[in-house]
Amino acid sequence: MQITEKRNISKQVLPNGLTVLSERMEHVRSICVGIWLNTGSRQELPERNGISHFIEHMVFKGTETRSAEDIARSVDSIGGHLDAFTAKECVSFNTVVLDEHLDIAFDVLSDLVLHPLFNPDDINKERSVVMEEIKAEEDNPDYLLHELFSRNFWKGHAIGKPILGTKETISGLAKNVIEEQFRLSYRPNNMVIAAAGNVQHDRLFNLVNDRFHRMKKVEPTVPDPAPRTHAHITLRNKPSLEQVHVCLGVPSYPLPDERRYACYVLNTLLGGGMSSRLFQNIREKQGLAYSVFSDLTPYRDTGCLLVYAGTSPDSAPRVVASIMHELRDIKENQVPADELRRAKDHLKGSMMLGLESTGSRMSNLSRQELYFGKFFTLDEMIAKIEAVTAEDIAAISREFFRGELISLTVLGRLDGLKFTREMLAC
Repeated sequence: MQITEKRNISKQVLPNGLTVLSERMEHVRSICVGIWLNTGSRQELPERNGISHFIEHMVFKGTETRSAEDIARSVDSIGGHLDAFTAKECVSFNTVVLDEHLDIAFDVLSDLVLHPLFNPDDINKERSVVMEEIKAEEDNPDYLLHELFSRNFWKGHAIGKPILGTKETISGLAKNVIEEQFRLSYRPNNMVIAAAGNVQHDRLFNLVNDRFHRMKKVEPTVPDPAPRTHAHITLRNKPSLEQVHVCLGVPSYPLPDERRYACYVLNTLLGGGMSSRLFQNIREKQGLAYSVFSDLTPYRDTGCLLVYAGTSPDSAPRVVASIMHELRDIKENQVPADELRRAKDHLKGSMMLGLESTGSRMSNLSRQELYFGKFFTLDEMIAKIEAVTAEDIAAISREFFRGELISLTVLGRLDGLKFTREMLAC
């Protein structure tokens, strides 16, 4: 057993490859425990797009020993919270309970991923539920905008496809296909079980070992090639919207790349807060948008830095021009020392505040294991942020802020709006 002293982290691996992690936080009375899969929607075959999210729904419909109502009552009755999500590269099931209720909570959590029924009637009912979820999201301009952007930015790769799937793919998910995908993904050597809070590692490990040691290691069979990014201009007219929604993005480094810290700093000063360049220039000085920000989305072998703004149809060209102005300015002029200092302090503060809860600690612990196989202390991460220089920011800008790499998606009441590659010159 490996023990990392500075973060009070313990790690053990079962013979079947399942990894067990814990981080003790003695000042709290709660425990957050999660079961994570190291695969998500990007590992799906095209005809099975959305199946990972569908299975996440289905395990809550009932197990060999619990009905859907039993699952909900088991955690509600002890004042806990049970949740799950599916992402591009992982699936997570997690619960937060008082430390005294860990055994009950873990029994429910493990039951979900070990013994789901996949009853045909429940599959049909949940298919209708997911269809409504897809409709609801398609009515959401933020969701639709980002799906349009991703589909074209990572064109032809599963990472660009919607996590929810489509009406066509969800309609085609039969019971045997769902069970086959479940066996492929829910295997011990693809799992991390992590807990953070007032938890004793030996107690957690015994619970995991008792329920999961019989699982057999299964090697993956679906290839997962690295995606390529594509520069595109996509315009989608949707007259029912009052605003025009703009998403402009460039490639970025993968999550394991050491230059990620410089990317975090760049994202923060570009559009990561109220003092950022985009917020101050586009909202405060020009009054062109209510919501404007940048966001960094790194994956294990690719990444994207994107800018979002919602504005009026008349102001959309000015907003795009203002975004491009900020990209060119960062690229051509060294970031002033005081601005770099503010961005670093903002980033450090957000990072430290984000690790105060058991849930965020558990999530951080799991993601570090999935992506790095090691753990970073706050001091280590802060030191990496402090080491970022203005030249590091300039180097990233020179690499990615280039007209031939820039992608643009515009959604809304376009009224003849046109955007050309010349408008994205950088």
